Amino acid sequence: MYLLLALIINPPGPVNFYCFANHYMKKFYFAFIAMASLFSFSCKKNDNWKKAAENPNYLHRSVREVTEVMLHDIYSPPVASRIYAYITVAGYEAAANGNKKYLSLAGQLKGLDSIPKPEAGKQYCFNLAASHAILTVGKILVMSEGRIEGFHSGLMEEFENTGMPDDVYENSINYGKLIADRILKWAGKDNYKHTRSLSKYDVQTDDATWKPTPPAYMKGVEPHWNEIRPFLLDSAQQFKPAKAVDFSKQPDSYFYKLAMAVRDAGAKLTPDESEIAIYWDDNPFKVNNNGHTMFATKKISPGGHWINITGIVCRKVNADFIRSSEAYAWMAVVIADGFINCWDEKYKSKVIRPETYINQYIDQNWMPLLQTPPFPEYTSGHSVVSNLSAVVLTKLFGDNFAFTDSTEVEFDIRPRQFASFEAAAKEASISRFYGGIHYMPSIVNGVDEGNRIGKFALSKLKTH
Repeated sequence: MYLLLALIINPPGPVNFYCFANHYMKKFYFAFIAMASLFSFSCKKNDNWKKAAENPNYLHRSVREVTEVMLHDIYSPPVASRIYAYITVAGYEAAANGNKKYLSLAGQLKGLDSIPKPEAGKQYCFNLAASHAILTVGKILVMSEGRIEGFHSGLMEEFENTGMPDDVYENSINYGKLIADRILKWAGKDNYKHTRSLSKYDVQTDDATWKPTPPAYMKGVEPHWNEIRPFLLDSAQQFKPAKAVDFSKQPDSYFYKLAMAVRDAGAKLTPDESEIAIYWDDNPFKVNNNGHTMFATKKISPGGHWINITGIVCRKVNADFIRSSEAYAWMAVVIADGFINCWDEKYKSKVIRPETYINQYIDQNWMPLLQTPPFPEYTSGHSVVSNLSAVVLTKLFGDNFAFTDSTEVEFDIRPRQFASFEAAAKEASISRFYGGIHYMPSIVNGVDEGNRIGKFALSKLKTH
């Protein structure tokens, strides 16, 4: 424009035309650079919201909020594992579908055949979509929906306050809702509702089988959990453990000796062994007596403990929201399958708990350090879940990964340090023997069961 105006006002002669043009082209160039710089600065200023909105803490807080509500509502370990699986798959799908480096779990998990894709040409905040999907699914799957609702509204307001453009916010909310709706539809076909209508566990009168234990004498928890659709396993029986030890009340029998070992270990626990047992208790059903009053002590479930460890590890390595959502989803679906596989065996073998056996045949005054959970003994669920979790976390974050687990701090129990995920899993497993709630074969075979499930999951799941 500068050049054209100058030519009209003062046409140059043929000799100095080149110099004239060069002079005004330089002016044009510098004007263009100034305008481009101003535009670039404006864009960068408008994109400042991205750094804040992509903070993975939104995702971690969303998962943690569902955990807190499950603590409040007191969910059994199997039911809690189901909730974790669906909320974290929702979070992963909403986060990963915006990144071509990650693969959807559709077609990999049983019954999940498709996932909505983001619309081309629209801008999204996929961390917002993931957090929204987690909390939307969580609200439907828990009883205390209102507790999540308040947190959900506040978190969405935080996203808005990052300065995110209105259209990006709306696109992200809508996409998170699409994902949540698809996950809830998938969850609705896993037989969970059907199992709610089935009969309670019928306590048998023979000496060998599990009986309810004090102080609450609760009925057997989730006797039909093997009917829940698995996520990766071909069936609930896929990784059947070694046959349970045959029951016997004869003092020279192997079963009697196993019970004696539990009793003797409980009688001479070291302070460290007692601390280990209490640390890994993770019993949501603990009931306390105070005179004529009974009240529950709310604790995290075994699966919830390892989900929390996953969050701790993600923060330690500064994992972004996509990698964090991947870790949660891997862990949750494998843990859920571990409970399905373990519970199948529990209600087939129906092995009597040490507390019942020892009181009946060895020492009527003996009590375990930990309160006995309300379901059959074989195999140890914590051993299964802890070891499959260690396999998965080692795959995701490496071997010999040292970390400090602060999961139990909210229950007034100090943190523990571990040199690796395997070390933590081994401690969690043996804690059940120290606590007096499992015989040793249940722990040993539970460790093997968990390892096999974990390795199988690694061969099936593909997210890259």
